[in-house]
Amino acid sequence: MNTQLPSTSWSSQWRQGWDEFWFTPMPPHTLALIRIVTGAMLFYTHLVWALDLQAFVGSRSWISTDTSQFLQEGNSTWSYLWYISSPTLLWTTHLVGMAVFAMLSLGIFTRVTSVLAWLIALCYCHRLEGALFGLDQINALLAMYLAISPAGQVYSIDSWWNKRENSPEAQDSLATIRANISTRLIQLHLCTIYLFSGIGKMRGNEWWDGSASWLALANPEYQSLDMTWLASRHLILSAITHVTVLWETSFCLLIWPRLTRPVMLLMAVAVHAGIALCLGMITFGCIMLIANLAFVSPQATQRCLDRLLRGRAGQSP
Repeated sequence: MNTQLPSTSWSSQWRQGWDEFWFTPMPPHTLALIRIVTGAMLFYTHLVWALDLQAFVGSRSWISTDTSQFLQEGNSTWSYLWYISSPTLLWTTHLVGMAVFAMLSLGIFTRVTSVLAWLIALCYCHRLEGALFGLDQINALLAMYLAISPAGQVYSIDSWWNKRENSPEAQDSLATIRANISTRLIQLHLCTIYLFSGIGKMRGNEWWDGSASWLALANPEYQSLDMTWLASRHLILSAITHVTVLWETSFCLLIWPRLTRPVMLLMAVAVHAGIALCLGMITFGCIMLIANLAFVSPQATQRCLDRLLRGRAGQSP
């Protein structure tokens, strides 16, 4: 006869669920994919800074070092870029940083380059007040969680170097608790971002009356595609507006069940692809979709990438 009290049983189930959520070993294949594309995005965005490096972070930049430090005062932030005045040294450190991002993407000395990539990206974020956007913040976010992950275990130069020690048949042995914790942190952080983004939108009247999507599409500053033909389609514009808010605020709840997860991920593709194509924010749309990869199972990632790699190997002469 089971004499366990209902409250005790519930507490035991809660603890078991907590342990399974955080401490179930997970393969690193999805994290490796996130590493590849995040490293490439970091390399690209810092390549853009190099188009006018002195104007962005040099001694005579649009926002001076003193102004940057003043704006960061009280935030416990630091950036090595505050202390570089020599153009030669600035270019040297910038090129070294880009080399680190490339090594992260390729998976070279990943345990070291992942930490360095996060520190470098964070220092640029602290220096680039006035030119900092959501893309840079999500770059730093993903780099931070990759720094504590085993993302270099597969699909990397590191794994190629170690292939004699780790046989291809031993993929299950790659599952670690560290991979699970890193993935869960990305997932929870993304849920928090979407939740507060949705709550923030609900504070504006245009998100209640359905006009917010039109105000964005009609803004010449963001237009990359002419969507003004929607001006007379009030129902479509209103639906886009309200569905966006509903999706963002419900993401943190509906992304976890297996039944609704595909729907939420498809909505993420639709929303961020729409932002990328219609509002000209291609890189931001891409980095948000990269973050959403955290909800794709390692098994699905492994199947897709292995099939892709086998296909390319079969096409090579």
